Amino acid sequence: MCSLERRGLIFILTLTGEGEHRLNPPLLDAILSCLHQVSTSQGGAALITTSHGKFFSNGFDLKWVEAAGPENIPSRFHTVGEKLKQITLALMNLPMPTIAAVCGHAAAAGFLFALSHDYIFMRKDRGFLYMSELDIGLVLPNFFMSVLRAKIPKPGVLREVVLEARKITGREAEEKGIIARGLSDSGETMASAVRFMEELSAKGWDGRVYAGIRRAAFPEIVEAASSSMEGKGPIGSRL
Repeated sequence: MCSLERRGLIFILTLTGEGEHRLNPPLLDAILSCLHQVSTSQGGAALITTSHGKFFSNGFDLKWVEAAGPENIPSRFHTVGEKLKQITLALMNLPMPTIAAVCGHAAAAGFLFALSHDYIFMRKDRGFLYMSELDIGLVLPNFFMSVLRAKIPKPGVLREVVLEARKITGREAEEKGIIARGLSDSGETMASAVRFMEELSAKGWDGRVYAGIRRAAFPEIVEAASSSMEGKGPIGSRL
């Protein structure tokens, strides 16, 4: 499901296995547990999140959402949506820099999970970023849009992502400013993420100060992740 290891000052959270890393309650809870371990650790100074296989994450586990019958779909979307908000808020509060090392496809909620980190490093030889909601007939909730607007501030690029459902390669994502760095392959993506985090860790910053500045830089994300989804339209609603 996921693992957490420490290399010196760097924590590495890995979504394990060769599947799509669909975000269901067990995986979301496991990620949140790892983030709690990181936040309460002594001496850690950086986090890298990555994955095994061809997917970083293919979004919410729609099979799990639909398994309990049509009448339970809204509540199940609400459950996974709230858990993803908790993860986003945990990342916003984490007292250290964070990178999503995306070595495969990141779609829908998986793309949002990657955007919730301070940086995205991504391989350019394969894989794409994709907000699939328009193609599958789901309405993007306010929480998703708050993160997308904050992390993709160029209106033209945001339109491509949410109103054209473009599948954006690592090369294109770097050119458009969605990601911080595009690398040749998965090995170099991870190696570059480690090198960069070693550089930042060496600065010896106060983690509480770092987290405070992050929250001040992206207040709309903090507000959206902190608020209840009640009254704001369920994730997955079809209008």
